[in-house]
Amino acid sequence: MIMEKSCTIQDVFERFYPSYEKRNSPPAHHRKTAYHIMNCKTGAFGVNISVCEDCGCISIHNNSCRSRCCPMCQEFPKEKWIDAQKENVLDAPYYHVVFTVPEELNSIIYSNQKLLYDALYHAASATLNELAKDAKYLGANIGYICILHTWGSAMNYHPHIHTIVLGGGLDKDSKWKDTGGKFFLPYGVIAKVFRGKYLCELKSLWNDSRLGFHGTAEKYQNHYCFKGLLDECYKKDWVAYCKETFNGAQSVINYLGKYTHRIAISNHRIKSMTEATVTYAVKDYKNKGQWKEKTVPGEEFIRRFLMHVPPKRFVRIRHYGLLSCRNKSKKMTHCRNLLGCKKYISALKNRSATEMIKLLYNIDVCRCSSCGGKMVPHLPDKHTPSVLAHMRC
Repeated sequence: MIMEKSCTIQDVFERFYPSYEKRNSPPAHHRKTAYHIMNCKTGAFGVNISVCEDCGCISIHNNSCRSRCCPMCQEFPKEKWIDAQKENVLDAPYYHVVFTVPEELNSIIYSNQKLLYDALYHAASATLNELAKDAKYLGANIGYICILHTWGSAMNYHPHIHTIVLGGGLDKDSKWKDTGGKFFLPYGVIAKVFRGKYLCELKSLWNDSRLGFHGTAEKYQNHYCFKGLLDECYKKDWVAYCKETFNGAQSVINYLGKYTHRIAISNHRIKSMTEATVTYAVKDYKNKGQWKEKTVPGEEFIRRFLMHVPPKRFVRIRHYGLLSCRNKSKKMTHCRNLLGCKKYISALKNRSATEMIKLLYNIDVCRCSSCGGKMVPHLPDKHTPSVLAHMRC
């Protein structure tokens, strides 16, 4: 048995996806994601050719696929997004709140991803808005960002919402109000309100016959089975927890990037691959979060990865309250004036891609690596042979 240690997710897909597709007939958006990953930076999506004006050195750069599920295409969009958020961050307390659902709902959520992922956002935002506006807790309009993740460390199905919550807001008189550094909402209250709102929307969708039922979720087409599911979920204590506050605006900005453009698994967690299996690193939360290695059949790895591809055109990062698009600039300027904090200016705004690359990575793509001369784009004429690679499928 041959073991390959330095392998990537692209390597795994090249080896195991063709047989997985033959056996399983995946949906179109899964196939599209797989083809993007297999063909990223191979030349299949085009190339950029530059020539040095001085020495004639030729540089060929293969274009990326730009898929939001590709592990090779997240860094640049993440840096651009983080930079854009600098203008919306205040020197104020921030909190990381996570909303989770019991595993009994997993099958019905997976069968209705668009509807029930949206319901997660609805329930989380309604919970934070309702409790924050209650004078017993804060009595203010707050701002927060919600991000959907659907995976656990082992790429198991675990839908949950990460929220980055501003620890204060504007009261009815448009004055700043906070609690002096302590999180203003009790975790138990958050969990109970979130549970009620999510199950209420789930029940409404079922009553309106808008839900589909596939696989192990088929039994919930029956009224009594569905009612039993709701009763079981109402009895359970749902989990909503909050991590400690961030230290300063820059810490908030850096922390945001960890969650906004994360995918189910990154290349550095792939430890090895054989002709039949893939071994990757997972966190063992039953053992204080220690890292361990997990080995699964190659096609099972593909299945787990594709399980977390979001529905077509699904928006994973959503802004609410003071951070929603409507009057955001005006509201944040007002908050900044009340708090007396400075505005963080975007460093990448209105810059070209080459300028952004130089700022972020200190790489000058317009400078020849051989002689230091100026690189200029090479525009092929009709006599120049095509350098595009064949797409892998």
